[in-house]
Amino acid sequence: MTETPREATEPLREDIRLLGGILGQIVREQAGDDIFDLVEKARVESFRVRRSEIDRAELADMFTQVATGDTIPVIRAFSHFALLANLAEDIHRERRRAVHVAAGEPAPDSTLAATFAKLDAADLDREVVATALRGALVSPVITAHPTETRRRTVFDTQTRITELMRFRERTALTESEIADVDVRLRRQILTLWQTALIRLSRLRIQDEIEVGLRYYDAALFEVVPTINAELRNALQARWPDTDLGREPILRPGSWIGGDRDGNPNVTADVVRQATSRAAATAVEHHLCELATLERELSMSARLVTVTPDLDLLAAASKDDSPFRADEPYRRAVRGIRGRLTATALRILGEVPAYALDLGLAPYDSPREMLHELDVVDESLRRGGDGTIADDGLARLRESVDVFGFHLSGLDMRQNSEVHETVVAELLAWAGVHPDYTSLSEDERVELLTAELSTRRPLTAAKAEFSELTTKELAILGAGAEAVRTLGSGAVPNYIISMCTSVSDMLEAAILLKEVGLFDPGPGENPSCPVGIVPLFETIEDLQHGASTLEATLAIPLYRALVASRGDSQEVMLGYSDSNKDGGYLAANWALYRAELDLVEAARKTGIRLRLFHGRGGTVGRGGGPSYEAILAQPPGAVAGSLRITEQGEVIAAKYAEPRLAQRNLETLLAATLEATLLDVEGLGAAAEPAYRVLDELAALARRAYSELVHDTPGFVQYFEMSTPVAEIGALNIGSRPASRKQTTSIADLRAIPWVLSWSQSRVMLPGWYGTGSAFEQWTAGDPEKVATLSRLYDTWPFFRTVLSNLAMVMSKSDMGLAARYSELVPDEGLRQRVFGKITEEHERTIRMYKTITGNDTLFADNPGLERSVHNRFPYLEPLNHLQVELLRRYRAGDDSDQTRRGIQLTMNGLATALRNSG
Repeated sequence: MTETPREATEPLREDIRLLGGILGQIVREQAGDDIFDLVEKARVESFRVRRSEIDRAELADMFTQVATGDTIPVIRAFSHFALLANLAEDIHRERRRAVHVAAGEPAPDSTLAATFAKLDAADLDREVVATALRGALVSPVITAHPTETRRRTVFDTQTRITELMRFRERTALTESEIADVDVRLRRQILTLWQTALIRLSRLRIQDEIEVGLRYYDAALFEVVPTINAELRNALQARWPDTDLGREPILRPGSWIGGDRDGNPNVTADVVRQATSRAAATAVEHHLCELATLERELSMSARLVTVTPDLDLLAAASKDDSPFRADEPYRRAVRGIRGRLTATALRILGEVPAYALDLGLAPYDSPREMLHELDVVDESLRRGGDGTIADDGLARLRESVDVFGFHLSGLDMRQNSEVHETVVAELLAWAGVHPDYTSLSEDERVELLTAELSTRRPLTAAKAEFSELTTKELAILGAGAEAVRTLGSGAVPNYIISMCTSVSDMLEAAILLKEVGLFDPGPGENPSCPVGIVPLFETIEDLQHGASTLEATLAIPLYRALVASRGDSQEVMLGYSDSNKDGGYLAANWALYRAELDLVEAARKTGIRLRLFHGRGGTVGRGGGPSYEAILAQPPGAVAGSLRITEQGEVIAAKYAEPRLAQRNLETLLAATLEATLLDVEGLGAAAEPAYRVLDELAALARRAYSELVHDTPGFVQYFEMSTPVAEIGALNIGSRPASRKQTTSIADLRAIPWVLSWSQSRVMLPGWYGTGSAFEQWTAGDPEKVATLSRLYDTWPFFRTVLSNLAMVMSKSDMGLAARYSELVPDEGLRQRVFGKITEEHERTIRMYKTITGNDTLFADNPGLERSVHNRFPYLEPLNHLQVELLRRYRAGDDSDQTRRGIQLTMNGLATALRNSG
């Protein structure tokens, strides 16, 4: 019998009732009956608001007389309700996948199994595949975010709750055993309740570094090596006698501690901490695995035969214990552990956990350690112990291969304006030119190229520079130190924010030369272990990105540098600032057009292009389902490689535990393979007409967006008063200032607070504004034009993804709640003028979406989101009302610790519940 939709989701509702019921009991016991009654009344009334049974003003009025101290437990209760509902949803997705697998259904899209089935059906040419995937790389890059500040205790407790819920469902338990599990669940939820969700002090970069590293122990150490091995085996089975998959394709990266664009808190010490803590995390993991392996490989030489190389490895360990005299594998592994301990002392200056000091020589590189592990592997396999070799030893070999001694690559990033200032000071001090900034672009390029052609430094040991230049050189020096100590993988890229010109590219090279990373080499044969990566962010910069890249590659010295790096050039695309600059549709199309132009530039110049997508969690910052987003890239834009930023609460949603991580990393790989090897765009000869349509739509959308954001008098004031943007900076949320500069300009505001603020106020403006006007003006009531857009929606992945993401973000918007925030604006005329435009465009956009797609609701192609909105969003309603009330009190002069903490808690709770809010 076929399940009904309600039957399929009943287990989810049961889980939410179970977890919510336990939390409710704890709230009553811990906070008292009055708080519990307030929470319960707010919960019931929120669901009544959702069913349109009462006006939400009645719910808002509930909190106007509540003492600030009493709002804290209410906020915490609803934050925890939403968090537990998230856990229940994750478990339900696993449950439904298991049901589909048990029913023998084909593997769903976005899994590697489904992707390889598609590749098999395509009967691809071996050489085409080998060329397309040579040097393949998929790299999710973890970045810091002000709303993802959960402490490790909270993080670990969530994991234990998830495991208990899985155990409860999937194990045949008696009633008393179920009761015991429920007691254990209660214990964990009680721990969660009694643990502070946020820290009392401002989050430091050092804290963000630790937050980013926790995902390795939580999931990545287990999942990344496994996926790489599976992918390698699948590729080699289909296309043998190639080097496909020889190098790990999946390699995580990080920005935390290396991204100093607009963040004055990044220092040389922070860079050293980021790289050394990452290295310590990798080495400790390897040492732990070696300790486990040593216990497991107890085979006796009296019972097994080992290879001569294994015997030599065992002898080299200098382990003379009589108890291990006939255990060559244990002695060999102890020797490897001893050498890794010596390596840790060399690169970290300290002895980490699981160390074993045998007085052995350190490894020169991870490759040397991997060679010795290969000796152990070969001996086991020759002795008929392949089954043993395929377990812990195989995982360790994969781990060393992908994580090395550095764990993950730390990208460094700085704004081009800072580079210009620092280079000008260096050139003036060295007597090269007294006023570099006065030069034209051509003069700058000529001067910089000449400097890059010589090994002559622009600095000296006793030179004295400004505070900015001294700090920048120290930071770059710390990066160079990490490369020398840990290898080139430690700092793989140097990213130039707001890159607009060839000189911006060359200035970065000058700075890398000053710290010994860029070497002109003899005979115009330059080298640099760190890739120079332009970041094109505004719409104009995206439009000119290809010409900037071509002009840079036209410089022989730079082209020779790219040749030395395997003819590979990475370019980063900024989703956040382009959206803030021109709105949702204009930014998305500018990115697509930029990719097309960059692909053509790569073809003309003979380089291999790798694109790095600077996506945030929310749609307004390039977010949305990764699989669809990757397949929506233009032809040739993926080409076997994909780097993509992962931010904020999205990281926890994707990588908090192994099953989530497995699913999401598979998604990135599956989409990358399909976008590289299959024709996923499908437009064919219709491409150019489609592109012209989007050119026109993007121009109209940008005009509508600019009319509100850039041209409406008082808009900045409305934004500051109707959202918590000011409090994001004032309440020390995150380690980074809210603005790049001390101004009130939207252009100078960082993209995260811009998007986060609109998300908190439930307007979600960056994810849709201007699109409805563009559609309405372009179609002008013409059925043929509407049919054209409908046809593009049906046939073009890019356009379909744009509209799908728009529907997703609009389903999370709520103009009724947004109206409550608009009441924070004291100028009634300004409030009506701006909010009126927003609500009109909101209605217009939904109407045009339905007209083009033929869908009756925003959830038509996303039933999972509809379920999520139904289950979770009533818990958000009280958080929004409480945030408005506390903002009102704070702005009226109530600067108490409780008020400040309450606002922070509402921000954290809403971000956690919305999941992709910033």
